[in-house]
Amino acid sequence: VIIGSLTISAILVFFIVPLTIVFFIYLSNILLLIYQRNNELKADPLSDVWDSVRKTIASFWDIYARVWHGYELHGVENLPEGPGILVYYHGAIPIDYLYFLSRLFLWKKRLCLSVADNFVFRLPGLRLLLGVTGVIPGTREECLDALKNGYLVSISPGGVREALFSDESYQLMWGNRKGFAQVALEAKVPIIPMYTQNVREGYRMFKERRFFRQLYESTRLPLTPPYGGLPVKFRTYIGKPIPYDPNITTEELVEKVCKGKFLFSFQTKTAVQALISKHQTIPGNIWKALLERFDKRRK
Repeated sequence: VIIGSLTISAILVFFIVPLTIVFFIYLSNILLLIYQRNNELKADPLSDVWDSVRKTIASFWDIYARVWHGYELHGVENLPEGPGILVYYHGAIPIDYLYFLSRLFLWKKRLCLSVADNFVFRLPGLRLLLGVTGVIPGTREECLDALKNGYLVSISPGGVREALFSDESYQLMWGNRKGFAQVALEAKVPIIPMYTQNVREGYRMFKERRFFRQLYESTRLPLTPPYGGLPVKFRTYIGKPIPYDPNITTEELVEKVCKGKFLFSFQTKTAVQALISKHQTIPGNIWKALLERFDKRRK
């Protein structure tokens, strides 16, 4: 009985928060559906008529971010006034990215369109939420259109693979993905690097890689369940933008974004190493990340 009780308690502790996040996401979509029906809206999901309900949803997630992760956002001044491409590290659950979107909208009343994996668009019951929050397919045409219309566009080159198979070493898993660099060159926009401190200490994946890797490669679906949800400190850092340079090649731009960054997308090797040394324990340490909740100094 004792062993069984402890096992059930462990399961609840490690899986209840990720499941709660899923519940809140669907609850957000229900709120949008109610708002749409009450106001008989047929407008483009990206239009301003949705701003009041966007603010409500963003406020909810911002409160959740403050309470559960003591969330902080630094470097918003590095975002360009016009279009640009945000490149970020993908955690096991990109809840930190949702926090970023919410705070950006509350602070700047600005939408950042998000490139998502194809499986996201096959999830049942989320179509309206994806539209209103600006989730788009990662096609070249979609990204160029969004940038042409003045939006920020965000992408994690590591995507689902990085979410599933990176770990507390914060290893980037970009492979040969260079599409974001090509789009930036074609659209003549800057690339802005971003990462969130302790995101892997908040949510993790199981260590058995071979089975789950084969499962993902054969299905292209994220069937590996994340666990965790501990209230560790989250700080999102937005780095200095890498400006458009007409003389740079796609390969050189990718190298410039990735230069020296075993971890994250910051502009130079020296800057990244300084940030890692100051803000991130490698490998990640859960206890340290928890204790940072009590560190009142501004990082």
